[in-house]
Amino acid sequence: MRETPALVSEPALRILFAASEVTPYSKTGGLADVAWALPAELARQGHQVLVVTPRYGSVKVPDARPVGEPFTLRFPFGEEVVRLFALEPQDNLRIVFVDTPRLSWREGLYGEEGRDFHDNSQRFALFGMAALTAAQALRFVPDVVHCNDWQTGLMPLALKRAYRRVWPGARSVLTIHNLAYQGVFPKHELDVLGLPWELFTVDGLEYWGHLSYLKAGLVWADALTTVSPSYAREIQTKPLGMGMEGVMQARAHVLRGIRNGVDVLEWNPATDALLPHRFSAQDVSGKQACQVALLERAKLPPPPAGLPVFGVIGRMVDQKGVDLLLGALPPWLEHGARVVVLGSGAAQYEDGWRRLEARLPTCVRVTIGYDDGLAHLIEAGADFFIMPSRFEPCGLNQMYSQLYGAVPIVHAVGGLKDTVSDVTQADGSGVVFTEATVDGLRRALSRALALFRDPTRYREVQRRGMARDFSWAAPARDYVDVYRSLLRTR
Repeated sequence: MRETPALVSEPALRILFAASEVTPYSKTGGLADVAWALPAELARQGHQVLVVTPRYGSVKVPDARPVGEPFTLRFPFGEEVVRLFALEPQDNLRIVFVDTPRLSWREGLYGEEGRDFHDNSQRFALFGMAALTAAQALRFVPDVVHCNDWQTGLMPLALKRAYRRVWPGARSVLTIHNLAYQGVFPKHELDVLGLPWELFTVDGLEYWGHLSYLKAGLVWADALTTVSPSYAREIQTKPLGMGMEGVMQARAHVLRGIRNGVDVLEWNPATDALLPHRFSAQDVSGKQACQVALLERAKLPPPPAGLPVFGVIGRMVDQKGVDLLLGALPPWLEHGARVVVLGSGAAQYEDGWRRLEARLPTCVRVTIGYDDGLAHLIEAGADFFIMPSRFEPCGLNQMYSQLYGAVPIVHAVGGLKDTVSDVTQADGSGVVFTEATVDGLRRALSRALALFRDPTRYREVQRRGMARDFSWAAPARDYVDVYRSLLRTR
């Protein structure tokens, strides 16, 4: 897979990209992957991109150098001295880390031991203002300020008010990576933050008697995007609108769904340095060797002939359908199929996997936590990858699995529906089921087993998935279309 050459025919844009996490420096979910790969692709296409992100206590960037002069931000809750550190990992791309005591003295990003930090409203109000002020201090005049999720939700409001005269031509975009996370705080935080009460209305910051940072972004951003076309439609409905469906319907005219991409420099089985053997759609022989390596690492014996190795990676929470997995998988495992699981989350689900492993120790291996090398090896070594999410804004693992020849088994929702077509279709690359129930998943597993026992058909499905183009090149151009449409109307 080739890197995308510069494609700018119109003047290059200057993009300020603010995100609360950026891989490989900080990560809790898919936002971090997007916040690295999308700016990198925009930069490859010739645009000037300044990424701003917090320097948490856990962020170790020894190569980052101090830039600019320290500056002080003043809030009713106190003063914060902000220092900036920068990296320039490629042409046109600069990553700036915001270092302040309130953001940087703790290791965690948003909380610890399953609880949010008590001052997150202050921490991310501070980050939003620090991101804008950092760009100003570095003399970076953006055409577009691209915000991401609730942690940056106050930035479009600040751009409309405090920064209206600083950058009169700048426009804002807010990307919703998961509408379920809304940055909701007690309304008295308005006084703590210095926000005027005139903004606390049903058409402004007020959300069921509370203050919502996400709603601020939804209301004041000039354009909204989310991470798949189907999810853009789903969040306008009551089942998946998470209480924000009215806002989403009101702002539907500025909402666009753009599918996430994959960093194909990292996720490519033909070049992946984390794999013991490489392979490609043209030569999949190395995949079997990766399965042997996976089973050896998991200390599991090979499955009997005709039974597959399943892979599962993800947060162990209700959204991801872990209860469906625990209910549907045991009959296949009892007959000898294998499953390798990686993830962490709610104690009830971690314990459920541990109990299943204790009951079927030669068929189940569970790793609680995250291990990047193991994640790559699971994708490379599994025959099927199971992702039965109840809702999924986009998802990345189902795209990784196709590129790595692990046929995905997914619930037809959000980005899963947009990136996996069922084997009954001419372009089928996975097994797609429509009912998020144990029985629905069991029927999907039965279809997967029938596919696996037809090697010729299984290889065709596998190769179709491996040939898919999930790179960031096209999604990045779609984001540029959004940016330019805003600038044409300013």
